[in-house]
Amino acid sequence: MANGVEAETKGATRWLHIDRPPRNLLDPEVMEALATDLRRCDEDGSVAAIVLTGSGETFCCGLDVSAFQQGADPVDFASSLVALLRVIPTLGKPVLAAVNGDALASGFGLVCAADYAVTVPEARLGTYEASIGTWPMIAQVPLLQRLLPRHALQNILSGVPFDAADALRIGAVNRVVSPPELEDAVLDYAALATRAGAALAPGRRSFYRFLDLGYDEALGLALDEFTAMFRS
Repeated sequence: MANGVEAETKGATRWLHIDRPPRNLLDPEVMEALATDLRRCDEDGSVAAIVLTGSGETFCCGLDVSAFQQGADPVDFASSLVALLRVIPTLGKPVLAAVNGDALASGFGLVCAADYAVTVPEARLGTYEASIGTWPMIAQVPLLQRLLPRHALQNILSGVPFDAADALRIGAVNRVVSPPELEDAVLDYAALATRAGAALAPGRRSFYRFLDLGYDEALGLALDEFTAMFRS
């Protein structure tokens, strides 16, 4: 696809493939296309769940930093990444990551931003920026939401990605399966993730809102959401 994203429908799931092989790197056009497709999926009544994956044998290896050397503004890339990551928690449908290969830097951020993640054993998952003298300033944010701080720092400080087994152990992914099993495993989780029916959309959005709030404030808003759910 011209914008670097290929959409594929499989039953009630919409698969969004990052289609810039071999590394499936992100640039503003790709990230804006992903954000647009995510919103479209959320508004499409025929779509029950959304799956992020990569074309070929790689999930996503992060931003296309080679473009910076050709004069591209890094801030444009960063702004597009922030906009994309902001969309995911606002959706009323579950987002799953089918990690078909390496998920590095911002690619790992996308994995951590997803509700469920299934990976193949050969994949490496994590940031690597520290190993080249930079810092995953934006990609670290989803890690901090999903992982314990010590596990997040193990990767962020060293720039050494996790292997699939360690990613499972620390909770970065839900399951490790062989490549032929990946699609079925993701579809199994998609079926489980949609069991709440009409309560799913407000429930998922509330989960991510409450995640960022203090205990007492979250309980107050939870009461409001509960009331709305049963009186609507």
